[in-house]
Amino acid sequence: MNFIQTRGIDSARPATVTFSEAILAPIASFGGLYVPETLPELGHDFLEKHLNSSYKELAKDMLNRFEIDIDSEVIDEALNLYDKFDDGENPVPVVKVKENLYISELYHGPTRAFKDMALQPFGVVLSSIAQKREENYLILAATSGDTGPAALETFKNRANVQVACLYPDGGTSDVQRLQMVTEDAKNLKVIGIHGVFDDAQNALKRLLASDDFKAALKEKHVSLSAANSVNFGRIIFQIIYHIHSYLELVRQGGIIMGEKVYLNVPSGNFGNALGGYYASQMCVPVEKIIISSNENNVLTKLIKTGKYDLRDCTVVGTTSPAMDILKSSNVERILFDMFGYKRTRELMEDLENQNFYELNAEELTQLQTCFDADFCNGDEGKKYIKDTFEKDNYLMDPHTATCMKSYETCSNSTIKTIAYSTAEWTKFSPVIANALTGEEDAEDVVALESISKIASLTIPAMVKGLFSKAIAQSTIINKEDIEKEILVFI
Repeated sequence: MNFIQTRGIDSARPATVTFSEAILAPIASFGGLYVPETLPELGHDFLEKHLNSSYKELAKDMLNRFEIDIDSEVIDEALNLYDKFDDGENPVPVVKVKENLYISELYHGPTRAFKDMALQPFGVVLSSIAQKREENYLILAATSGDTGPAALETFKNRANVQVACLYPDGGTSDVQRLQMVTEDAKNLKVIGIHGVFDDAQNALKRLLASDDFKAALKEKHVSLSAANSVNFGRIIFQIIYHIHSYLELVRQGGIIMGEKVYLNVPSGNFGNALGGYYASQMCVPVEKIIISSNENNVLTKLIKTGKYDLRDCTVVGTTSPAMDILKSSNVERILFDMFGYKRTRELMEDLENQNFYELNAEELTQLQTCFDADFCNGDEGKKYIKDTFEKDNYLMDPHTATCMKSYETCSNSTIKTIAYSTAEWTKFSPVIANALTGEEDAEDVVALESISKIASLTIPAMVKGLFSKAIAQSTIINKEDIEKEILVFI
């Protein structure tokens, strides 16, 4: 399968590239992104075939349908990393919480967040390609809290790759920060910046598109790639768990094969939602994809009004910091799929130049046939955490809690909903402790122990051990100094 570009073709790039080429250099012409030229048509037969398949069997077949140019042995090695999740036979449990609500738990990997689902295998694939080509790569990662730990975990000590991870200082939970700054592998560099996630992501995109930066790396015999979901190597693995979750509902008797469901996704950079959209286009019967946001609700406004408006808009710090994002990169791939490259380029240029774009009435109608949205503020989210724990005996993190409001406001009670839990409770324990007990400003260590007692849950050893690990990464800089800092590291 070939990959094409969301904003058309410039004279410097070929019209199509292979999967490996797309993930090694993920920024396309005019600052656009790569997408599949066509999606595999899987349909009902694919679902029937995999009703009793393991997660790895499902994943291997779906990747084969994309006809990616990766050796079968490498794919097997990558997928075998799911064996190290909490339950290697079922790395993504789907739990019934209410009569019509099921939660797909994506956080059972090594860093306790959904990014492991894509980044664990992605690290194997990208490192293998680099070794096969006898090339060295710098992998850039910008994180609002979960991509960073997952990228560092998958790439540490891998051959032919170095990682520079950017995070907003003060903009992650303590556990997320400790997961990054205690990493001591020589091929990893963690850089805190004075700013917000959008500053980190903007820097990443600028460096990926910078000929001067690439030339400076080339002098050191290093090429450039990225671990964020601008890279389709992330997205392809995120499609799989949406298919798996649907099949789990069939296996559990929650639905019959062919019955439509809602996919309710807590959304920041839109990669998780995009995976659901592609799954719906390929084989999963979906009524609508519901986008759940926090107070940074640009996506809700887009889907409700057709306006992506960042004018006079600043990031608000919330209780669900991984979603504290204004520029959601993967919306561009939806625009391309629905409206084509000319319109996508026009809209993205408007956003870059004017901090604003607006869909016309026909385009908005088309968007709303697939998506609905709502947002949940921090106080509402904490109430949902408390109520769901007390009434349904289910403990969720603040990001998952945003789904509860949109479950109430955007879904029809006769249709089952699959909501996605993107992080374990351990990563945001002070917020959850406050929701359950009212205790305020508790340190993570105290909050973890408090929740553990209340909910009779064990704190994972990797989380508990973070608080006694030595800090190995202490760099915190102004965003203007990012390029210089990375070049020193290289």
